[in-house]
Amino acid sequence: MYDPILDTFITAADCGSLSRAAERLYLSSTAVMKQINVLEARLGLKLTERTHSGIRLTKAGNILYRDAKFIIEYSKKSIAEAKKAALDYDTTFCVGTSLLNPAKPFMEIWYRVNKDFSHYRLHLVPFEDNHEGILFEIGKLGEKFDFLIGVCDSRAWLSRCCFLPLGRYKKTVAVSREHRLADRKIIEIEDLYGETLMMVKRGDSGVNDLLRNDLEQHHPQIRIEDTPPFYDLSVFNRCAETGKVLLSIECWSEIHPGLVSLPVNWEYQIPYGLLYSSSAPEDVLKFVEQAKNVTEASVQ
Repeated sequence: MYDPILDTFITAADCGSLSRAAERLYLSSTAVMKQINVLEARLGLKLTERTHSGIRLTKAGNILYRDAKFIIEYSKKSIAEAKKAALDYDTTFCVGTSLLNPAKPFMEIWYRVNKDFSHYRLHLVPFEDNHEGILFEIGKLGEKFDFLIGVCDSRAWLSRCCFLPLGRYKKTVAVSREHRLADRKIIEIEDLYGETLMMVKRGDSGVNDLLRNDLEQHHPQIRIEDTPPFYDLSVFNRCAETGKVLLSIECWSEIHPGLVSLPVNWEYQIPYGLLYSSSAPEDVLKFVEQAKNVTEASVQ
């Protein structure tokens, strides 16, 4: 399958600097340089050129960069689908899991209803939180996954699948550990005056749009910077590197070791729950119904 050195090459190209890539990858600059040298030697191609400000890609490097992300993603999907094919579909639920959308809330439901699915096994299928590829993953419900579980009020997500709400997470903010607010236990909206708040652009999330409207109308002292429509680790890295504030949620408090999650004195929350195919088979629908029953019973 693909060579993991491609990940280093992509990161170096994205950063435009060996030293910045090294920081992001938690490697030394020498290690990053050696990996790129190994890749160039294996391919017999010159992929990068040194400049006074860092590195830039050659024509060959640009072509490889263009296709490398596809190669990596396709390889991972191929392996995941091969593993899924090796399982007994009739008695296995495949559950997607990722850094931002872990399977833990699913497991909490599973152990409450699995007596009705005693002959079923669970298979966790990892996937990447890539803001450019997440809609593709959502579209794989019913093929690659039986279930995903995650935070969701995204119109784009909900147009591609069915969603059973299981609860709500509070909206928080994340800041670097060196930020002036990092030591606070809780903050007020006014504490963000003069700061730049990173959040997804308007149009896909109803909750985020309500919050943005509130900030723009009543707290113009807070600058708003659009992020990609769906978060991935690069968004958290940017927050840590720039010193800006990132709109987050309470379940992401441990995502990035360089960030601190802070509760805010507001009422904004976002639903999380179970995502499944709109053409799901009978056993998946039975599980969804059981999950709905135990969730409603716990609320009463």
